Amino acid sequence: QVQLVESGGGLVQPGGSLRLSCAASGSIFRLNDMGWHRQAPGKQRELVATITNGGSTNYADSVKGRFTISRDNAKNTVYLQMNSLKPEDTAVYYCNADLWIVGPYRRVERWGQGTLVTVSS
Repeated sequence: QVQLVESGGGLVQPGGSLRLSCAASGSIFRLNDMGWHRQAPGKQRELVATITNGGSTNYADSVKGRFTISRDNAKNTVYLQMNSLKPEDTAVYYCNADLWIVGPYRRVERWGQGTLVTVSS
């Protein structure tokens, strides 16, 4: 059993910052790519950022220069530092991970339960 648990969401004023965390736990053999997605009310889920096991990153154009994705492989945790937040960043943020697990050994994808980020004055 593998779980991804997000934390760090909340209410922030425009221009403010938040840092999201997502910790993976369970029968993990190896974490591959990890990422953050978001879903705003009435909209489809969209990719925000991804990071490979080696640290290569990719960002949606809408967050480039404002958001930074990072990971701590020793802690099986991925982070999303969000700066200069805008009202249009309001959404539920989900982390996901591509990983190898044991018991039996296989490759799977897992998603967290989501954390709400609200940007409003």
